[in-house]
Amino acid sequence: MSGARPLVISDCDEVLLHMIVPFADWLDETQGVTFRMVGNDFSKAVRYKDSGELVEPAKIWELLTGFFDNEMHRQHPILGAVGSINTLAEQADVVVLTNLSDKHNEARRRQLADHGINVRVFTNQGPKGPALKAIIDEYQPSRAVFIDDLAQHHGSVAELVPHVDRLHLCGEPVLAPHITCGFEAGHAHARIDTWEHALPWLLTRLHGENA
Repeated sequence: MSGARPLVISDCDEVLLHMIVPFADWLDETQGVTFRMVGNDFSKAVRYKDSGELVEPAKIWELLTGFFDNEMHRQHPILGAVGSINTLAEQADVVVLTNLSDKHNEARRRQLADHGINVRVFTNQGPKGPALKAIIDEYQPSRAVFIDDLAQHHGSVAELVPHVDRLHLCGEPVLAPHITCGFEAGHAHARIDTWEHALPWLLTRLHGENA
């Protein structure tokens, strides 16, 4: 890979595509389960309709797997994401680093392509720092920026590849007020939740201007 171009590494769910809202709609329509965020604990948001009891963690993972197995067509782009990513791709290599099982890699790539985002997809499980470091080692970019909606992934990246610029972006209004802020936690360089305002920040970083 050429080191002449900068590199953008972006998450997908709640950064490029809505996930929680279509997941909640599917749960409500077909699974007898409701999803309602109270605070920032995802595990306490999922309850059985008939009893109001919390869905056990193993069942939540089963439901998430079922959604990504069969319901990814329900997801649609975050406002401004497609145009912004394609603008970035004019000036940088762009890849997606998404926490899905490897069996979903091709489905995610096709899903993004169907929405007009044609990028290489890396699937990952767990903290993203090690996977991002491997991507950086492969591409050897002149500069790199990482975009994700979860503070813990910014922390992982900051620990292993601290020279990568990190933007915390959560484009889902249902989720954004409830999650830990990576910028406030000291793991991200900025927190910007709309692509309209994120794109200028990202372009500035790609051009090596850190002010």
